[in-house]
Amino acid sequence: MILYEYPFHERIRTYLRLEHLFTRLGQLLPRTEAVDHHFALITLFEVLDVCSRADLKSDALKDLEKQKAHLTAYRGNPAISEASLEAMLDRLEQVFAQLNQQLGKPGHELAEHEWLMAIRSRAVIPAGTCSFDLPAYHAWQHRPAEARRHDLMHWVGSLAPLGQAIALLLQLLRDSGKPQKIMATAGQFQQGLPQGRAFQLLRLRIDESLQLIPEISGNRMVVSVRLMRHEADGKLHLAREDAPLELALCA
Repeated sequence: MILYEYPFHERIRTYLRLEHLFTRLGQLLPRTEAVDHHFALITLFEVLDVCSRADLKSDALKDLEKQKAHLTAYRGNPAISEASLEAMLDRLEQVFAQLNQQLGKPGHELAEHEWLMAIRSRAVIPAGTCSFDLPAYHAWQHRPAEARRHDLMHWVGSLAPLGQAIALLLQLLRDSGKPQKIMATAGQFQQGLPQGRAFQLLRLRIDESLQLIPEISGNRMVVSVRLMRHEADGKLHLAREDAPLELALCA
């Protein structure tokens, strides 16, 4: 099954983008080749670009507070595991404290790092990080893999509290959705959303053997899915057959 996610709000869209970048960093950092560490650094710059566009720290702290208040209300509920609930509340408190202790915007120290910002300014130019443009960076890429990784881990560390907060918030959001089996008729599906609930994320699973690509759109009233197929002409065309899907709405 292939999972597709569609955010209903810009804040969740930003969280998902950062999660995508942090996941990529997690894959690149353990590797040893200089080219992998180059792209880890490029990914780090992408994280900084996303962080500079909004007050993410404030948004994440508010969302953590909301989750704490929401879960605290379940104390004493016999249907809820008390141990699991307290463990999650402790985790929320820990992540909140770590992020709240950070001064300024996440990654602001990196924005003041002259050597990194010189690389960042050249990285937006095609092949702008060649040896004749940035000899110091070229020399850094020839350092032992462990030395490069040590530097990268130090730089990424300043963004770790934000990354942990976003990972926890998205985990809780995804856990709130209950998957349901649905059928797209003639390649299309539309469903009205229950009023009084502010859904933030749609999760859609499709059997990869069907070779279908969803085009998802939605607002606070309705969600729509059109199933497309990549045809031989290189274009996406509407798939007009019925297809089973798994849908979850997360609030």
